[in-house]
Amino acid sequence: MSDNKAEKQENSPKAKSVSSEQSSTGQGLGKMKDPYANLVPPKNKPRTPKPHCAITIAVSSRCLFNMVKERKIYQEEGLERYVKYQQEHENEPLLKGPAFQFVKALENVNGRLRELYPDSDEIFDIVLMTNNHAQVGVRLINSINHYELLIERFCMTGGNSPIGYLTAYLTNLYLSADSEKVQEAIEAGIAAATMFQTKKNQELSDDQLRVAFDGDAVLFSDESEQIVKAHGLDTFFEHEQKYENKPLAQGPLKGFLEALGKLQRKFYAKDLRLSCPIRTYLVTARSAASSGARVLKTLRSWGLEIDEALFLAGAPKGPLLEKIRPHIFFDDQMFHIKGAQELGTIAAHVPYGIGQKYNKSTPIAETPTKQK
Repeated sequence: MSDNKAEKQENSPKAKSVSSEQSSTGQGLGKMKDPYANLVPPKNKPRTPKPHCAITIAVSSRCLFNMVKERKIYQEEGLERYVKYQQEHENEPLLKGPAFQFVKALENVNGRLRELYPDSDEIFDIVLMTNNHAQVGVRLINSINHYELLIERFCMTGGNSPIGYLTAYLTNLYLSADSEKVQEAIEAGIAAATMFQTKKNQELSDDQLRVAFDGDAVLFSDESEQIVKAHGLDTFFEHEQKYENKPLAQGPLKGFLEALGKLQRKFYAKDLRLSCPIRTYLVTARSAASSGARVLKTLRSWGLEIDEALFLAGAPKGPLLEKIRPHIFFDDQMFHIKGAQELGTIAAHVPYGIGQKYNKSTPIAETPTKQK
């Protein structure tokens, strides 16, 4: 073989391909290389945070998407027809559900945090937690990709309750359209709330996550409500003033407020308090002068801040929530939930405390809504 011919063969595409393959697999180098060592996430796809560092928000498919039509097929025609329908329409994105804007706001916060702390995993991690069958997963994935949501963790339990997986996923908050599953989660010590389809759409902030909390039986325990139910308001006011300096016991969503505060402080550390993309609100039926001090002192004793505190002294919460326009409002009383929804607020019911005996979590009628 001539030198010129040998040189041509060495430089041929096939020879280069073989040489490249040998190099990548470590053949002839004496030491095997890791074939995945140079893999990097796609440029437009942020890496998924480590679960033990992140704040995990588990959302059901019926919260993230409006699946009222699909749910009706399941209830009236059965599981097999439901699965077949989902497969036949898997290239059609599902409509946005009540938790959609909340999830988008979480992702906006993540974007800001990644800019300030590129190597930190202390961000929100959204998990789709659903009892749907895996056959329905393609439509869910296609819908998530259609809306460019950054949701990588899925849990599809094929008809079984997903509650047992919440602890394994280190869940900080669970949102579902199924009130029974939410009740199970609360009883298991996991912050949870039932979401409902909104009656009308409301424009919400694109650059600031706004979360509103009721006080008693949400952030705090229901001990004060028990006194109201048993002895009336006068005794309640006397009790709150007497024990003003004794912190209230924690309620089911105290941990979630704590998690929000942890992320807020990351912005404060960069001198960005005034432009922090997280804002929290306390919207309570308590009176400020007669029972408000104990609430504020309790938060202080926990080392937690609330950005705005609204004491309504029994007035309706809906009109103020309409001005706040939170991405989500948590309350333990269904009449507050319904009142907020009538004015367009996305509200979530926390089934906790003595109030549930007097005001059961009756489902709100769901109707399909047109996508904007």
